[in-house]
Amino acid sequence: MLKAKNSSPLVVHIIHRLAVGGLENGLVNLINSTHPERYRHAIICLTNYTDFHSRIRHSNVPVIAIHKGDGKDFRAYLRVWHVLKKMRPEIVHTRNLSALEANWVAAVAGIRARIHGEHGRDVYDPDGLSFKYNFLRKSVKPFVHRYIAVSTDLSDWLIHTVGVRADRVRRICNGVDTKLFSPRSEPRSNFGPNGFASSEHIVVGTVGRMEAIKDPLTFVRAFVKIMVTDAAARERLRLVLVGDGTLREAASRLVEEAGIKRFVWLAGERGDIPQFMRNLDLFVLPSLREGISNTILEAMASGLPVIATNVGGNSELVENGKTGILIPPSEPHILAKTIMSYVRDPGNLIEHGRAGRQRAENEFSMESMVNRYLAVYDEVLSAGREGISRGIPPDL
Repeated sequence: MLKAKNSSPLVVHIIHRLAVGGLENGLVNLINSTHPERYRHAIICLTNYTDFHSRIRHSNVPVIAIHKGDGKDFRAYLRVWHVLKKMRPEIVHTRNLSALEANWVAAVAGIRARIHGEHGRDVYDPDGLSFKYNFLRKSVKPFVHRYIAVSTDLSDWLIHTVGVRADRVRRICNGVDTKLFSPRSEPRSNFGPNGFASSEHIVVGTVGRMEAIKDPLTFVRAFVKIMVTDAAARERLRLVLVGDGTLREAASRLVEEAGIKRFVWLAGERGDIPQFMRNLDLFVLPSLREGISNTILEAMASGLPVIATNVGGNSELVENGKTGILIPPSEPHILAKTIMSYVRDPGNLIEHGRAGRQRAENEFSMESMVNRYLAVYDEVLSAGREGISRGIPPDL
């Protein structure tokens, strides 16, 4: 794994875990869309990784698991230091709070270009106001040369709350592969478990981790409300939740208790998300917090109208009343009412879906996202080399 002479610069991405998720999907998209003669990539997972890593199309991308324990595990950071010293990357790119401290390790390992990305907040600090975590962010700040935020909400927070200089923050919205994610071209045939859904049904669904920050239970409660109060909807609506997590069992219990099991499919983690998207009619994102949601972009590219909570960067993606509808979080009755507005006006399903597809093609291309990331990599490398030529450390 030692760097060969005259090879392209190596970027080591440090993340918590490589598994199904928006951050991780964006990382894989970046790697797959970067020509290896421009930049090479490797991934350090502080904990571990799943078979999600098989989505990386380049064969020469090392994925290394550190197996960090809970809490402070200094031996894990020592292992990161050893890996960095061996690989000798030009750039280290960390993502989110769980990997932030690796910037100290990268600095001690002599990595001259260090980037940190903010892709969204978690349930333990949804507003980014925790004194403890922001103290950590501020202490690491001198060791980070550039910050990347995926939304205006996150870039403003970095500048005004964390205190990062504005000239060190770059906003790069996620991109979507509009060839891989595309609208259904013919009527839906049988979908899901035997007899679950056909072309006669309206299938509403979501894709994401079944964890508190994503709030899947609000979605389930909204669907339950519709099913137990509207007999006509029982004949037409079907619900699909793709993803796994600690709340999957709770969602299953809600469905069982309401007696609507045959109308709901808890599909678990899947590797065929583009096909799933094409079989939906309406996409819902009920999250409590978001950066820039990959799944919203994928739904838009698939020609689906999107109902999303008005949090984080969701309003930067969903044009309210044009490509979907924005609603407040944790309000199952409002979500139920909004779903039914589409059921009662199928024309809006088609109109908003087409507008979302056009917006994905025009404003959120994968090429644009990749070029902006590579521009930041070029920038930090150039600044580091200039500092070396002048006999001073990189500009902090």
